[in-house]
Amino acid sequence: SSGGVVLVGLTTTSVTNAEDALNLLHVGTLNRTTAATLMNHTSSRSHAVFTVYLQQTTRLDNSAGESVDVTTSSRFTFVDLAGSERMKKTGAEGERAREGIKINEGLLALGNVINALADDQRLAKNEKVHVPYRQSKLTRLLQDALGGNSQTLFLACVSPSDTNASETLSTLQYANRARNIKNQPTKNVDGTAL
Repeated sequence: SSGGVVLVGLTTTSVTNAEDALNLLHVGTLNRTTAATLMNHTSSRSHAVFTVYLQQTTRLDNSAGESVDVTTSSRFTFVDLAGSERMKKTGAEGERAREGIKINEGLLALGNVINALADDQRLAKNEKVHVPYRQSKLTRLLQDALGGNSQTLFLACVSPSDTNASETLSTLQYANRARNIKNQPTKNVDGTAL
């Protein structure tokens, strides 16, 4: 009813300090599914999203010389994407294979969103670009973090092993596309108090 994304099992917890936030991150990490594949003994079998909402209230003087409280809101969304899966290389079967398919579906949908947001040719012509956020739960959840009033930072973890060269190249190309996202973030301040 609030217009936000609703996911089964998604929880919101209030914290007042960094230590509590890190403890919640640790609890979330313990709940994450990992399993062995031929490529990785502790392979992540899902994507993980950790969002921190911050509100800061500052007392300022307005134009009439009165003290007013001004609230600034921010949100940080941290995402750990499970790596793409090549069934032949991972040797995944049964449940692990189904998890790999879901991982790849989420990565493909996210790649489509990144491509739409970074489409310089259409954006330069001021053409309206359809961004397919509704392709997956992951992209719906990350909609506010990727487009509009946000800044996006993409850290890519790659393998130095020559046996993983194709995965490393694919990851770097994916990150390069994310680097091309152009947004114009603005400060979220409660302007009614000024």
